Amino acid sequence: MTDMHGADRSPRQPPSANPPAEGLARSGQRRQLSPEEAAQMEEKIRKVELAISLVLRIGVVVSVAVISVGLGLMFAHHGAYVPIRGQFSYRKLTSRSTPFPHSFSSLGHAIARGEGRGIVVLGVLILILTPVLRVAVGVLSFVYEKDPPMTIVTLYVLAVLIGSFFLAGV
Repeated sequence: MTDMHGADRSPRQPPSANPPAEGLARSGQRRQLSPEEAAQMEEKIRKVELAISLVLRIGVVVSVAVISVGLGLMFAHHGAYVPIRGQFSYRKLTSRSTPFPHSFSSLGHAIARGEGRGIVVLGVLILILTPVLRVAVGVLSFVYEKDPPMTIVTLYVLAVLIGSFFLAGV
């Protein structure tokens, strides 16, 4: 049907009424996967999820272990920290004047000297970097899954995370 200006006024068919040719997909849509392809994709996704959960678990366990070692060394070298009551104040331990390492060089020196404070800070740094490593594994997983748009987005997120460390003065 056309109107007096020659425009087509026929009712529009829903998009599903005229499917694309076999093996082709419309713009923005993925083609239907065969059962074998779907099983392969599910296996890839399972492997990626397992790798990501492994990174997070290992990061947390390692950081807790490092912090525990650091705390053990702190209490072993500074007997005044151990009693809950007494002359020593925990406010002194947590005050800004306490010499915790505040740069990578002072962190390296503290660890080299075997100071518990430096080892605790290393454990906290590992804990902070664990999610960043998770995003890096996410980039690799999207490359593995051959998903370029998500790879680009995840690379951007990783760049913002790394950039925030440098902008914060790390």
